[in-house]
Amino acid sequence: MTWLTGITQILLVLGLLAAVHVPFGNYMAGVFLSTKDTKAESLFYRLTGVDPNSEQRWKTYFLSVLGFSLVSIALLYGLLRLQEFLPLSNGKTAVAPDQAFNTAISFVTNTNWQSYSGEATMGFLTQMAGLAVQNFVSAAVGIAVAVALIRGLARQRSLFIGNFWVDLTRTVMRILLPISVIFAILYIGLGVIDNLTPDQVVRTVAGGAEATQTIPGGPDASQEVIKHLGTNGGGFFNANSAHPLSAPNALVNLANIFLILLIPSALPRTFGVMVGSRKHGWAILGVMATFFVLSLTAVILTETTLSTPATVAAGAAMEGRETRFGIIPSAFFAVSTTLTSTGAVDSFHSSYSGIGGGVLMLNMMLGEIAPGGVGSGLYGMLVVAIVAVFVCGLMVGRTPEFLGKRIGRTEITLASAVILITPTLVLAGTAVATMWPGAADSILNTGSPHGLSEILYAFTSAANNNGSAFAGLNANTAFFNTALGLAMLIGRLAPICAVLALAGAFAAQSTAEATPGTLPTHRPLFVGVTVGVGLIVSALTFLPVLALGPINEGLL
Repeated sequence: MTWLTGITQILLVLGLLAAVHVPFGNYMAGVFLSTKDTKAESLFYRLTGVDPNSEQRWKTYFLSVLGFSLVSIALLYGLLRLQEFLPLSNGKTAVAPDQAFNTAISFVTNTNWQSYSGEATMGFLTQMAGLAVQNFVSAAVGIAVAVALIRGLARQRSLFIGNFWVDLTRTVMRILLPISVIFAILYIGLGVIDNLTPDQVVRTVAGGAEATQTIPGGPDASQEVIKHLGTNGGGFFNANSAHPLSAPNALVNLANIFLILLIPSALPRTFGVMVGSRKHGWAILGVMATFFVLSLTAVILTETTLSTPATVAAGAAMEGRETRFGIIPSAFFAVSTTLTSTGAVDSFHSSYSGIGGGVLMLNMMLGEIAPGGVGSGLYGMLVVAIVAVFVCGLMVGRTPEFLGKRIGRTEITLASAVILITPTLVLAGTAVATMWPGAADSILNTGSPHGLSEILYAFTSAANNNGSAFAGLNANTAFFNTALGLAMLIGRLAPICAVLALAGAFAAQSTAEATPGTLPTHRPLFVGVTVGVGLIVSALTFLPVLALGPINEGLL
């Protein structure tokens, strides 16, 4: 594929995202600002005993998130363990305890890390009633938390930040379900399979009379859409979005990228509308776009550099790439999936160059804020913006403010906690894994910088709730299933707790009037400072381990 074709595809997707940014962002703001419930929502509230007119303090809101998540983990774990006794199991046996533990946490935390092969492990009922359902509600949880933080910034002298159950219900019914239905029909029309037909063994036209091939079936299109739209990433097939039955053509591949970026890139507009300052929404979008363009440029350049005889002969570094679509679309997909919390892949990140793979890891180490996961990307970016404003306040010797809200000791402590939780999990997990007896046996490239990168990528992906895999690491062991499961659980719930506490602290404040000394948080200077703070924090935290892994490999 030529450079022109690849860049044209990128511009097409980005152009479509730009076209829907304002109307879709406004629509989502309307969903959460509305005081009316639909008939379906009202019926759901009556059946579940939810009072849609009541609001919650931040602690109650978090307990609702925590309770919902823990119950979801227990139910999904039970479904996985009892799979062989349930209908539509298609002969699949129960999932092993440690793998069921890992998988249940993975899908409930919107990580969708998979230490199993989808078509060989999961029955249709497990896929639909277990994994697909969590694809919807885990995405909705992230959006609900982001909306709660926005309310905290927008309200004055309030004890309340909304109602989790209302936010969850509205997100699923008004945003995720309608888009998923439309795109699922579109995907089926484009050739993505969606049926309840078990695997079929057919004879091939080549290889003699005994040559056969297994053709898998299943309800894939309906799951493929929400896996991307909700920045989930769990693959129905082991080959994920590189499987020809999941992505039969380039149009579906581009639609996948569009869905991955759709909600995260529109949420800054939602933020601007809800806080009453669209300029701030544009500023946050500007920070996200800057990170995205820098990362995409770096990966495309590193992966198209013809530095070895093999890459010169092939025309590019094609190992592990989606050869049907080309090197640039593969890089576009890889950057999109690692800058959001989407574990979907259409190329093996382990096959990227040392520097290219390092950039993909750095994307996640930033906290996946550009534009990040659905909801989690926005609240992560707002936390980085708060830290940036605080740093600027220290430089000029005045109390920092963001949207008229004072950033004091409590606020900066909570913001710092959000930023420090995942690096702690990543670095501690990687260190333990390198020393744990037998863990090294899971590494494909033992004793090399690439082997360290395999472990580092796994814990980075898990702790940041991404879910994409570097490949090469056998993560289906008791140690990795347990360690990565705990990293996913803590990496999801601990930051959410701090973010909701931050929302409560902001909501209790009154809004201060801007003065001549107030840092404008909607201008290019603010965008530049926030980009700088985001890069510096990640560089200082992860540079040593990146130097031992991907940077070392890239310099060899």
